[in-house]
Amino acid sequence: MTKSPRVTVVGSSMVDLVSYLERCPAPGETVFGKNFAQGFGGKGANQAAMAALLGAQVRFVTCIGRDAFTQGWLDHFADFGIDAGDVAILDGIPSGVASVWVSPEGENMIVLCAGANTHLDSSRVARAFAAAAPAHVVLSQLEVPQSAVAEGFRRGKEQGAITILNPGPAAALEPELVAVTDWLLPNETELRLLASSMGGFTGDDDIALAKQLADALGIDVIVTLGARGAAGAVRGSAAFEVAAPVVTAVDTTGAGDAFAGTFAYALGAGLPVIDAVRLAVAVSADSVTKFGTAVSFSRGDELQSICKSEAFS
Repeated sequence: MTKSPRVTVVGSSMVDLVSYLERCPAPGETVFGKNFAQGFGGKGANQAAMAALLGAQVRFVTCIGRDAFTQGWLDHFADFGIDAGDVAILDGIPSGVASVWVSPEGENMIVLCAGANTHLDSSRVARAFAAAAPAHVVLSQLEVPQSAVAEGFRRGKEQGAITILNPGPAAALEPELVAVTDWLLPNETELRLLASSMGGFTGDDDIALAKQLADALGIDVIVTLGARGAAGAVRGSAAFEVAAPVVTAVDTTGAGDAFAGTFAYALGAGLPVIDAVRLAVAVSADSVTKFGTAVSFSRGDELQSICKSEAFS
C-alpha cells in the first residue's frame, strides 16, 4: 500500500458563482439571495483537490482562460498542492463558469458555461501523459469532451493505471470511452439516465440498476446515494451498501467530488474496494456540513481524524 499514489485528473475547471437562496424563483421572477460566494471549482478541480488533500501526487490536465480568474486559479492549485504543469492557459477564451443556486435545505442546482473546458482535446492530453511519470489512477468526468477523457484513460491503461469516470453531467457514453473505463461513479440521477440510455433498464432499485449497468457495459459501478451513502456493483461479487453517517447538511455542492477524489486516492493507495467506498462516504458526508465546494473539504488533523475513524492509517 502506498500513501502517496500518483493520480492524474483529466477534467474541468469552473469558477463557482454561488447564490444561497431563501427559495428558488419561479419563471420570470426575481428574488433576493441571502448570501453569495465565489470560488474555484468544477468537477475536475474539486476531485483533484480532494485527492491531493489526502496525500496523492496529483497532476491536473485542464484548460482555463487568460482572464480575470487566471492568477486565482494558479494560486488555488498551489494552495491544494496540485501539479499545474499541464494546465493550459488559453488566450481569447473565457474560463468555465458554474452558476450555482443552493436552497435552504442545502440542495443545489447548477448551470455550466464550459468556456475553456471545451478546448481540452486529445492532443493536449496525449502530450501531458507523454511527459509524466506513470499514474496509478486516472480520474475524469464529463464536463470536458469525451474524446479527451478517452485519450487519458487509454494512455493511463497503457501505463497500468486504474481508470475512474464520474459521469456528470449525465450523458450517454461513447463506445471508445466505455472500452477504457474500469469504474463508473454515478449519482442516482446519472445512474438512471445511463441505465435507460445505454441498456434500456428502468426502475427505482438503485442496486439492481447498478448491477444491470455493470453487466451491460463491463464496468464496475459505485452509485452515490446522497444521505443514504453509496452502493457497489462489482462484477463477480455480491452487491453491497455503505450507510452514510448522520450529519446536518448545509450545502451538498461538491459532495460527489469529495467522494470521487477520495475513492480515486483510496484505490491508488491499495485499499480494498469496500474500504475505499467507506472512506469516500465518510469524507463526502463531512463536506456537506460546510459551505462551498473544495473549501468545504477538511484538511490536516481534521481530515486525518476522518481517515482514522474509518480504520485507514
